[in-house]
Amino acid sequence: MALDVATIKKDFPILERTVHDKRLVYLDSAASSQKPLSVLRAMDAYYETTNANVHRGVYAIAEEATRLYEKARTDVARFMGAGSAAEVVFTKNVTEAINLVAYSWGRTNLAAGDVVVLTEMEHHANLVPWLALKAERGIEIRYIPVDGQGFLDMTRLDEALDGAKLLGVTSVSNVLGTMNPIPRLAEAAHAAGALILVDGAQHAPHMPLDISALGCDFFGLTGHKMLGPTGIGVLWARADLLEAMPPFLCGGEMIRDVRLDGFSTNDVPWKFEAGTPPIAEAVGLSAAVEYLEALGMDEVREHERSLTAYALDALRGAHPDLVVHGPPAADDRGGVISLQYRDVHPHDLSQVLDQAGVCVRAGHHCAKPLMRRLGVSATARASFSVYNDEADVDVLVSALADADALFSL
Repeated sequence: MALDVATIKKDFPILERTVHDKRLVYLDSAASSQKPLSVLRAMDAYYETTNANVHRGVYAIAEEATRLYEKARTDVARFMGAGSAAEVVFTKNVTEAINLVAYSWGRTNLAAGDVVVLTEMEHHANLVPWLALKAERGIEIRYIPVDGQGFLDMTRLDEALDGAKLLGVTSVSNVLGTMNPIPRLAEAAHAAGALILVDGAQHAPHMPLDISALGCDFFGLTGHKMLGPTGIGVLWARADLLEAMPPFLCGGEMIRDVRLDGFSTNDVPWKFEAGTPPIAEAVGLSAAVEYLEALGMDEVREHERSLTAYALDALRGAHPDLVVHGPPAADDRGGVISLQYRDVHPHDLSQVLDQAGVCVRAGHHCAKPLMRRLGVSATARASFSVYNDEADVDVLVSALADADALFSL
């Protein structure tokens, strides 16, 4: 069943505002999505009625806070298709989730000469932690290249994975929109004796997610891209890996016992959640998961695929000199469209579009190596979510015509 976007829009109060006397057309969900009323109200209700620390108090509202926090973990596990809620570690975002893997698993298991394989399309969050480990430990990093259409060139995949200990890959590129074949990559990594870490920031909000079907060992997602609040993300990992990994941060909550001569750690997942956690944010993430589940993730994917196809056709038809980076067909990509418009700098283009109420992201999108691979310094990126429709795309196309007129003067 198709999504009723007109009704969905009413759930997002920010979409009622105007910018420069124009209705807000928000096309930057790949950076951060908007929040439905159910998320806002859930967080308000927590602060108004339940605010207390978790796992520590035995009074009524503390126990209620703990129940809500752990319910969020259970909800996320269900949403991901995880076998157990104990495999779900709350982090600040995907960046922290990947850093947790690099600092904890990486510094325990990688030494000089050990190989980590990444791709040319990775977000800095899945590049810099491993580059830091390279500088610190002398590990080797190999890269799977990107071909001319924005796909991973896997003709030498077995060679790249030979002797590797980890493959780190984005499920969906935040620049190209490319949907990578994670099950195939996972099978190849495991055949080579390597683990696979998946950056799922652009996957989780937009299409069905089944950890067991993907076959990965680590998977990260973030709340603020999936209709939830900022300040909370998730690292999912196989239970045996989490059990073997040392804590990433130390302090309260992650300990079982502390003596003057040492300490012992708490059980997984709390071993990795030092200090007071983002409780209200977990409540908000729980509400976001429930909202997405009510829509149906198959329906979400089909809506965004159809909208992306409409946008690609409309943009190419109205602006034949427009360069769209990434796979040419919507079936192969998520709802992300990175644009290059003549010789207009993306920042200038974004500012002109803003005058029409259109919000697009301009910059390198935390993917500078990929920008160099594309031969550009930046792009203007439009990205969609469940609250976008063809009318939003039409405004974008029209605003680009206005930009064309302005920059042709």
